[in-house]
Amino acid sequence: MLPKKKKKKAVIEKAINGKHTEDAAKVGLKPGKDWRKRSFLARVWLPSILKPRIGREAAPVMPFVRRDEVAVTWIGHASFLIQFQNHNLLIDPNWARWLKVIKRMKQPGLKIDELPAIDLVLVTHAHFDHLDRRTLRKVAADQPIVVPFEVGNLVHDLGYRSVHELGYWETYQLGPLKITLTPCHHWGARVLHDTHRGFGGFVIEGGGKTVYHCGDTAYFPGFREIGRRFDIDIALLPIGAYDPPSGREVHMNPEQSIQAMLDLGAKMMVPMHYGTFRLSYEPLDEPLRRFITSARNHGLTDRVHVLNEGSPVVF
Repeated sequence: MLPKKKKKKAVIEKAINGKHTEDAAKVGLKPGKDWRKRSFLARVWLPSILKPRIGREAAPVMPFVRRDEVAVTWIGHASFLIQFQNHNLLIDPNWARWLKVIKRMKQPGLKIDELPAIDLVLVTHAHFDHLDRRTLRKVAADQPIVVPFEVGNLVHDLGYRSVHELGYWETYQLGPLKITLTPCHHWGARVLHDTHRGFGGFVIEGGGKTVYHCGDTAYFPGFREIGRRFDIDIALLPIGAYDPPSGREVHMNPEQSIQAMLDLGAKMMVPMHYGTFRLSYEPLDEPLRRFITSARNHGLTDRVHVLNEGSPVVF
């Protein structure tokens, strides 16, 4: 039998090489040491319930996008509007005010009813903060939707023209756009023991630009392989939820996100997955402070772009 560390490494390598197995879905899911000693209800949930939401929804600003450009608008959490010259994409759209009992602490940056026509929707995995069925139903307008393997049955009835399930490194083509599912270090369960569902990130190539949204992930060696396969212009990487109630290593902290950017060889990085839902013990404003400090320490302040919800940036 392989030693514990070598076994874990072998499982991660399976995911990097595109073999989506049940073992890969369980990587990093062991609870951390002494995780029961803290009370999430008392320290996080109750204070969040009592705190008012901040921010406001605004009508979308439609930037002019040239053929060799891409516009990125952060909606909040892991949700983005990506605009190429003739195509509008939504990634992990979520306008929910509540994730079951978890309160949204900051309003979405855009009004959902005033979005431009959406040509394609991408969902990275089945977790409730990334796959919100109510939101997906509202944005459905007979367009395609792309999801990881074994996630399609969750969106088939929502009004999409076609549902495309991808395995790792498989691609979907929409006109000039090429979408590739990439591995990550996470898990894909919608409900307890639902370990067969896929999870991953997406590389979007179009208009001479390559955008990478990694979905939810802990830091893992696969970033180097993704960077080897793709010339990434903009990496959308998570920086929050790194101190979860279970203590499991399933999200990156801000310093690890900077290392992931370097592993990827990305020209620019946009942080995400912070400040919207308090899913973890760290204060809502801590991830961004740590991220800015880490970027400064690495001399990367000119290569990271912190977005305000609802404000598009053209790259």
